[in-house]
Amino acid sequence: MKIDILTLFPEMFVPLRESIIGRAVAGGKIEINVTNIRDFSLDKHKKCDDYPYGGGAGMVMMPQPIASAIEFVDPEHKARRIYLSPKGRTFSQKMLGRLSSYSHIVLLCGHYEGVDQRVLDLCIDEEISLGDFVLTGGELPAMVVADCLARFQGGVLSEGSLVDESFTNGLLEYPQYTRPQNFRGLEVPEVLVSGDHGKVDAWRLEQSEKLTKELRPDLWEEKKR
Repeated sequence: MKIDILTLFPEMFVPLRESIIGRAVAGGKIEINVTNIRDFSLDKHKKCDDYPYGGGAGMVMMPQPIASAIEFVDPEHKARRIYLSPKGRTFSQKMLGRLSSYSHIVLLCGHYEGVDQRVLDLCIDEEISLGDFVLTGGELPAMVVADCLARFQGGVLSEGSLVDESFTNGLLEYPQYTRPQNFRGLEVPEVLVSGDHGKVDAWRLEQSEKLTKELRPDLWEEKKR
């Protein structure tokens, strides 16, 4: 998969060079490119924002630099073009199954008071939100989406890592333990050191169901339907 991220602040994406995602990029499992929208501004000062028509607080990103940047990274509109916006559909694990089927994703990061609606109408396929809150820009959401998509690419995680994690089967993940067996008086549950894989599986399912009922009753109700 190829992911192109369009932003006014490319320096914010250094974390994508680290850890699992960084190794996946270095190993050719996924391609992530960060493009500076300012490079496409026709203004001699590389201006990319202006006051909104009708008045109001803040500045709005202008359509020309954004449209030119999108057309540069995806000239034939073969990619899925996404704008990270609080007005978008809420991002979820279920959504990843659909998005991971695309070979090319373009993520547009808004900033300030947003972007000119016309560039969204002309160039964007869908809007995605991380939740019912507002951030200073789309850079952090873009990193979250890129990280989640990278995990779904073959060879990025070890085989089986995606099977039992939260949301995969409609439940939250069961508790995890490692060495030492006793930590400050708290023991690892005996079933996990019993060697009985059937009992371990049953315990994990029981714990997943218990946690989902307690912490996310909405997921539990949906699971029962």
